[in-house]
Amino acid sequence: MTDIKAVVRVEHPDIVLTETVTHAPDSSVRSVSEAGTDPTSGRFFYHIESPDFQQFEDGLQNDSTIGEFERVIETRDNEAIYSFEYTDEAKILSPVISSANGVILDMENDGSAWILTIWMPERTALAHLWDYAQENDIDIDLLRVNEYASLGNTDAGLTDSQREALLVALETGYFEEPRNATLSDVAADLDISQPAASGLLRRGIRRLIISSLRDDDGPPN
Repeated sequence: MTDIKAVVRVEHPDIVLTETVTHAPDSSVRSVSEAGTDPTSGRFFYHIESPDFQQFEDGLQNDSTIGEFERVIETRDNEAIYSFEYTDEAKILSPVISSANGVILDMENDGSAWILTIWMPERTALAHLWDYAQENDIDIDLLRVNEYASLGNTDAGLTDSQREALLVALETGYFEEPRNATLSDVAADLDISQPAASGLLRRGIRRLIISSLRDDDGPPN
C-alpha cells in the first residue's frame, strides 16, 4: 500500500470560517495542530494574520458557522491565535477525511476558498472526499498529489517511537472529529505519560510535514 499526501482546494460558503474571511479579505487563516488539546472541549485553534482584528471579529459575529470564539493570545503585531466553536451549520471536512483513515496536516484560506493538505493511506481513499463534495455542492480541485511508501514502512525522518505513536493515534480514532479516543487513551496504549504522548505526536506530525514538503520541492540537500 502506498500513502499519499494530497493538496486540494475546496470552496463553499458554509465551510467553516468562509463568511469571516470573505468579510475580512486581508486576513490569513491557518489551522493549528491540536495534538495537545482537550478533545472534549469542542474548541478548534487557528493562527490568524490580520491588519484589522476588529474587522475580522466583526466577520466572526455574523458567521453562521461559528458559535463562540476567543482571541487567545497575540503572538506578534497583526498575528494571533484564536479558538472557535463550530455551529451545526458548518460544513467540516475533517470527519469525512477521518472516516477514510486520513489526516488533515494543514488548512489555510486562499481568499474565500481553502487549501487542505491531507495524508491518506492510499490514493483511492480520496474518493470519499470527492463523493462528499459532490453531494454537498462543494467545489473541489486536486492541486497536487505525492505518493510515499506506507507510514508503517517509511521513516520520513520519524523515530520508531514517533511512528508508533502516530499509528496508535490513527488506529484508535484520535485524529477523528469528534475524537473517538483521548490523549489519555493513546498514552495508555503506548504505556507512557500524556505529556510524552503529546510530544511524540506533535514532533511526528511536524516530521511528516517537513518530509512531505521536501518531496514537493525536491530531494533534501
